[in-house]
Amino acid sequence: MNRYSIAIRPYRLIFHQPAGTSRGVYTTRDVYYLYLSSTSRPEDVGIGECAPLPDLSCDATPDYLEILRRICLDVNRKGTLPSDELLRPYPSIRFALETAQRHLERGSWALWDTDFSRGESGIPINGLIWMGDRTTMLKRIEEKIRQGFRCIKMKIGAIDFDEELSLLRHIRRHFSAKEIELRVDANGAFSPELALDLLSRLHELELHSIEQPIGSGQWEEMARLTSLSPLPIALDEELIGHHTAEDKIHLLEQIAPQYIILKPSLHGGLSGSDEWINIAQQRGIGWWITSALESNIGLNAIAQWSACHQISMPQGLGTGMLYRNNIQMPISIVGDRLWYTPDLCI
Repeated sequence: MNRYSIAIRPYRLIFHQPAGTSRGVYTTRDVYYLYLSSTSRPEDVGIGECAPLPDLSCDATPDYLEILRRICLDVNRKGTLPSDELLRPYPSIRFALETAQRHLERGSWALWDTDFSRGESGIPINGLIWMGDRTTMLKRIEEKIRQGFRCIKMKIGAIDFDEELSLLRHIRRHFSAKEIELRVDANGAFSPELALDLLSRLHELELHSIEQPIGSGQWEEMARLTSLSPLPIALDEELIGHHTAEDKIHLLEQIAPQYIILKPSLHGGLSGSDEWINIAQQRGIGWWITSALESNIGLNAIAQWSACHQISMPQGLGTGMLYRNNIQMPISIVGDRLWYTPDLCI
């Protein structure tokens, strides 16, 4: 009988420069790598990444490490992996175990056999502009465009709204909507009272969409916005903590967003995110996939899984370059695409 065992390795990632959101500024990021082995493959190890985000992930509780240790201790004691049902409340742990098991079974960082994992095609991604002062953000925007990005995602809500509009106008003065797709992420920064007016002003600049304009949990207000806004609305934080198919169906039918954005570490691991995709597609709701500040271990896993889907728009998979002590992996960004290089070993 095959038996599993797990070891935990904590790791602190250090940002090249502070990463600002409307919830605060990140300078470091704590993650935990799970090293999975089995009696059927004693010579191999599968690695998965637990990357809960403080103040955002539903499982980022003060006793997170204690819960993780207890789950791993139970695996070591029983020799079996926990059930999906047990892991539903812990999406970051579920993601780590799913990807560690996949890595162990495949014996390769190419977790599925796709054009991406064979190095034959890259995944289109957006260029992410973190919050900062106007000069810094403008410099970052121009740099992303020079690098070849044709989809720019800008985080808004930290500086004056008129200044943020002027940055978006700067792009539109030089590039049409056909040349550069613009997305914005408010991280819930708008008030429900002002949101519709702000969305109308943003729509004038021919944006693709806005992510989470108001804070999560305000279903009635969000449903009003999705029905009245001229700018398509994508949900991200709103999806956190909804673990069952019934909960997901209820949320999407009540709010009826134009898009949902899936981060496996936040939204149920790979299997939970697949469930979100299926439920959304059945209701005509669009979707795309985004990493959640994982290191290259988690980023590669998300990219490998993303490549198994029919991708029709740029994904949010470009965060791997944020850290000065990232884990070396055979992935890289060339122009506006993420590539996997199968002949590179680490």
